[in-house]
Amino acid sequence: MKATSWAVVGVMMFAGACAKRDEAVQLAPAKVESPQAAAPAMHMKPASSAPTAAMGQPGSLTRLADPSLVCMVNNQMMGKPQIPIEVAGQTYYGCCDMCKDRLAKDATARTATDPVSQKPVDKAKAVIGITHDGNAIYFENEETFSTYSKQLASATK
Repeated sequence: MKATSWAVVGVMMFAGACAKRDEAVQLAPAKVESPQAAAPAMHMKPASSAPTAAMGQPGSLTRLADPSLVCMVNNQMMGKPQIPIEVAGQTYYGCCDMCKDRLAKDATARTATDPVSQKPVDKAKAVIGITHDGNAIYFENEETFSTYSKQLASATK
């Protein structure tokens, strides 16, 4: 079997593993709204019980107080507590066993780039913003969160 065929099989296995957690899986849209949303190959839809008040209107960004509601591999608001994964004294969250394993073994899954400062951010320590469609964006501090939120709001006017 060719290498590309194995890659397709791997992606399909990843989709199946995450789908077992009762969230629907869909392919990432062609147009990505945030730099961090481009990283995962797929997005998990937020659970139907996701608090809609936490996700505002298009062009808004909501500060998330409870990081356990985000799958930090798929970078999506899931609406219910996810599986905690402790790594070097920090707690990360994943939606399934595959995400749990990736967070435990892959340091790149535990970091993001702040879209304002362009600095690497540890997802366990980050200020997390949620877009209207449930994408999680990670910030190094409240200042860069606020700056990005204001830029996003003015860009959609």
